[in-house]
Amino acid sequence: MSVRVIDEHDVRRLLPMTECIDVMAEALASLARGEVHNPLRFVIRPPGEQSLLGLMPAHRGGPAPLYGLKTVAIFPGNSARGLDSHQGFVALFDGETGETRAILNAGAITAVRTAAVSGVATRLLARDGASTLAILGAGIQARSHLEAMRAVHDFERVVVWSRTPGRLPELEEAATAQEAVRDADVIVTATSAVEPIIDRGWLKPGVHINAVGSSIPTTRELDTATVRDAALFVDRRESTINEAGDFLFPQREGAIGPEHIRAEIGELLIGAAEGRRSADEITVFKSLGLAVQDLAAAEHVLRRAEAEDAGSVVSL
Repeated sequence: MSVRVIDEHDVRRLLPMTECIDVMAEALASLARGEVHNPLRFVIRPPGEQSLLGLMPAHRGGPAPLYGLKTVAIFPGNSARGLDSHQGFVALFDGETGETRAILNAGAITAVRTAAVSGVATRLLARDGASTLAILGAGIQARSHLEAMRAVHDFERVVVWSRTPGRLPELEEAATAQEAVRDADVIVTATSAVEPIIDRGWLKPGVHINAVGSSIPTTRELDTATVRDAALFVDRRESTINEAGDFLFPQREGAIGPEHIRAEIGELLIGAAEGRRSADEITVFKSLGLAVQDLAAAEHVLRRAEAEDAGSVVSL
């Protein structure tokens, strides 16, 4: 069996942000139409261990069936080592024979597709005339989101805040998170925060927030009042009510329930749900990341790699 192995450099080269945004829009629309199967991820976190191992499978049927599996090890301390906190691979399997077709670097796929999904959400939910972007965080996802936000909107001003100053020297830097977001029309939170870094009182009317950093039940970036007062949009309801600390903390406090989720992004794309209702409405997109996004991004890379014979073909 021949398998194409595609490294980080080729993944990033073959998955430009503008293309990935369109690929993610189609993947989310396909999910909303029921054309793909995306079970909840399975996470292994040994007692007392800060790292975790996540398994994210997905399946697409139809005339070209395909299985995908992302195996990702998340090591929060890697940033201090100069390494990506997400390590692993995405494997694609032929949907008719089960043969392994490709193995791709997971860190690159995760970085690009996560920001691309936020790009889709921002294109749908940010109000007209948005001029100021605030990014909280300065790591890999912050950089990817800067590219994605600029791909979908022309911002006059970009402000960044991070607990580690100076990591994005090309951008205007705020001294505090409050200073960064107070004039923002669009906010990206891409941090490793455990407790809220956004306070409802800091936000101007009509702001759109992409909440990206927390993807487990025990951490969050937004305070309860922000989530309570916002129209909440998600990549997938089932994932949100099981995995998203930004949703689960306000729910445990009695501020919201599952009905607070207005729609999945895919439902907006296929016209099955309503998005922003007014210019003053605060909107939040809670991003968790889905295996169907990894499958779609990896398939796009594989098609391009096969066309130009990129990567390495090995016998397995």
